Order: sequence, then C-alpha cells, then structure tokens
Amino acid sequence: MSPQVTVWFDSSCPLCLREIALMRRLDRRGAIHFVDACDPSGSCPIDRAELLSRFHAEEGGTLLSGAQAFAAMWRAIPLLRPLGLLAGWAPATPIFEAAYRRFLRIRPRLQRLFR
Repeated sequence: MSPQVTVWFDSSCPLCLREIALMRRLDRRGAIHFVDACDPSGSCPIDRAELLSRFHAEEGGTLLSGAQAFAAMWRAIPLLRPLGLLAGWAPATPIFEAAYRRFLRIRPRLQRLFR
C-alpha cells in the first residue's frame, strides 16, 4: 500500500518523537509517510520555521495544519479512524483546534519535562 498521508514531525521535540513512534507502531498498513521536518535534505512544502511551529500533514494533495493535520493522520490508522472522522466533522473541528492551540501554549514546558 502506498502512503495516503504525509506527516512532517519535529525530531528535536521529545513529545513529537514519542507520538510519532506510537503512530508508526499503529500504522501497520504503511498508510503514512513520516518526514523529519528538521532534516535539511527532507522535503518541506512551506517555510521550515512555519512547518515546525504547528503540526502539518498532507492528505489528498491538501496541506493541513493543527487539528486538521492530526485528524488526517488519525483517519489513516484504522484504530484511530473514528477519532479522525470526529475531528474532521465540521461542528467538532473548532473544539479540536481550540484544544490543539491550548496544547501549543504548554508544549515548551512539556518538552522540557520529557528531555
């Protein structure tokens, strides 16, 4: 199976590394292509600093960020697909995005904790 979703991740972030490791274990079908956004030789569809400031994924040729990118990644994994569908449902999307934005505010403290 060829990847359905491309996910860019921050390999300098201990939280990101843990989450991507889990997603790789769950992605038994190989539906996700994971790209290290910190690798200067890796593909980067937008400015690298912008790519690293929020979570990004590409699904069906569309670049997504934040909660929408997480929803795309989750939809590609059968176990998480229901959560991905819920997060992509228009009435629920603002709730997931608000939660993601709150997470971004505490991310630096969590990164220090997990180093």
